[in-house]
Amino acid sequence: MWWLTYVLLSGGSPSVIRAGMMSMIGLYMTKRGLARDGLQIISAAALLMMWWNPYFLLNVSFQLSFLVTTGLMIYMPLINRLFSKWPKALAATVSVTVTAQLISFPVTILYFNQFSLLSFAANLLLVSLISAVVLPLGTVAMILSFVWFPAAKILAWIAVQLNQITFLTVEWMNSLPGFVMIWASPSLLWITAYYAILYVLLYLLHQRSGGDAPHDVKAGEEDTAPLHMDRQMASATHCLQGQAAASMGSKLGQSSSISHFAGTESPNIARVHNPMQLSAQHAQPMRTAGTDQGSLATLGASIAWPEYASAFTAKGAGFYSEVQISKGQRWLCGVLAISFVAGLWWAYQTPQPAGTGVVQFLDIGQGDSTLITTPGGKHILVDGGGTINFGGNETSWKTRRDPYEVGAKVVVPLLKKRGIHQLDAVIATHADQDHAGGLQAVLEQIPVKRLMFNGTTSGKEKFDQLLDTATQRQIPLFAIRQGMAYKPDRETTLHFLSPEPDGLPDSSGEIPVYENQNAASVVFLLEMAGTSMLFTGDMDAATEQDVLYAIQDGSLAEASMGLRPLSSSSPISIDVLKAAHHGSKTSSSDAWLQYWNAKAALISAGVNNTYGHPNPEVMKRLEQEGSRIYRTDKMGEVQMKVKNGAVEVRYKLVKDEKPLE
Repeated sequence: MWWLTYVLLSGGSPSVIRAGMMSMIGLYMTKRGLARDGLQIISAAALLMMWWNPYFLLNVSFQLSFLVTTGLMIYMPLINRLFSKWPKALAATVSVTVTAQLISFPVTILYFNQFSLLSFAANLLLVSLISAVVLPLGTVAMILSFVWFPAAKILAWIAVQLNQITFLTVEWMNSLPGFVMIWASPSLLWITAYYAILYVLLYLLHQRSGGDAPHDVKAGEEDTAPLHMDRQMASATHCLQGQAAASMGSKLGQSSSISHFAGTESPNIARVHNPMQLSAQHAQPMRTAGTDQGSLATLGASIAWPEYASAFTAKGAGFYSEVQISKGQRWLCGVLAISFVAGLWWAYQTPQPAGTGVVQFLDIGQGDSTLITTPGGKHILVDGGGTINFGGNETSWKTRRDPYEVGAKVVVPLLKKRGIHQLDAVIATHADQDHAGGLQAVLEQIPVKRLMFNGTTSGKEKFDQLLDTATQRQIPLFAIRQGMAYKPDRETTLHFLSPEPDGLPDSSGEIPVYENQNAASVVFLLEMAGTSMLFTGDMDAATEQDVLYAIQDGSLAEASMGLRPLSSSSPISIDVLKAAHHGSKTSSSDAWLQYWNAKAALISAGVNNTYGHPNPEVMKRLEQEGSRIYRTDKMGEVQMKVKNGAVEVRYKLVKDEKPLE
């Protein structure tokens, strides 16, 4: 049971278990002389694994391993023919790489929402290096350690260094701008259509390639001639078997590479490919050589990379010598190719109703994060949440090596899942960890065109690291001040109401340190598609009063923002007010709520948070103003679609949609 030992030593991942089970089933059937079929073997392995643990079916590694291996069996013979004029070893390697990438692509973007254009080169070069050099070197080092440990240690060190080079190369490739593409999660219907169109398209190209094949290629040299034998022919062949055995000996050696299965000679497979040795005494049903060759060779290739060079060979040229692709098939091939490219382009686009803006208040626990998508397709992220650590140095030993981080675990995956290819602006309302902590992961993994903040820093290491990351990635920094505006498209404008124009960096260029970050929060009024929403950060009641004073004395450019003095007989009314500081009692004063007269209020807070947010007094004041209240701790994510002055609200935990009146 060597394969069981190998599975245990390698960690027992679903892909390793699959390879081990397939190899043992295949070797057992070879030893017993039974008919072997790759699809049947992989199906048996899948059933056995799910019988042992049904939850394997939900494992991404399980899905990718079986999908790619099955895809190699089905699609490999079609793709391999396209490279028939290439050198055999190179053609086999390229064919496997292309097939594996095409097959795994839909599932990769479904679960990981990104795809690197350099993955083809990485798989072609690095996998070959690992399979041909690193793994054999490690195996030799392990065996040699029982005989001469110093020499084994040197070989192991070399293998480790080569392995590190592969990881560094992959990281370098992923860091290159423009090569990592972010994809929205596709639907199951799109994935099904992808595989169907790809198969039919490759089948037509496969026929065309076969029709152009030369007729004078001898079977047994490059390709294996197919078997078309009935019982009478099999009987005649049996009579001539003894006379032809000697003459076929040399040719049998030429195709011996096909008889390898996971590094083991298989004389039964060799006999299948020797037409003069086929006799009526073989009771088991036999397929054509091309079919057996494709499935068995693919099975071997799915177990060990070194087998790829010899495993994937096309059917004999004689089999395709009379295949001609018709004009209608050529037209169909063109239509399918265009449909395939168009489908990829459509799936790459960010899903958004035409001419509709969307404001998504994300459910990130105790913190703030809002994604604004304008009718023109611009994306603005306001804050990114963050994981708050209450421990000090005395409890540092309790800190996990890989702690849960909201930005990396929630915000970034969600942005990728929704197909956000880049953020036109990121707004950090202030430097507190529950607002700006998650932005570090956003800047590292999502292209950002500009970063806006209040022009100050808290002096904490993590926020300074965020600013350093923006500088290193050449992301422009904008210090927001009262009276500024940002217009991402013709239907959207952000009017900034706070902070006041003081505390700007001095002539030395140093960013001032401001401990009271709540009072310095970025506050802005969003006007989009005929609606208005107020974002308040963690502003306190004193800052609210300062903004009202600025509106009263006209310093906030009333005409451009549509704001009215406090004494105006026709008070302003906005559509949505995002309650400041998660509904804390330090904000949302009576004067503030009365001035804005919001139809709806949004409170972002964590479930059962230790701060007691939202405060009952704030909730009471909002109810008295007649505002409809939405809470992320009760409703989950809240989405507001905006079009032609109307706001349509829906939320995750309650399945209904309500327009604001």
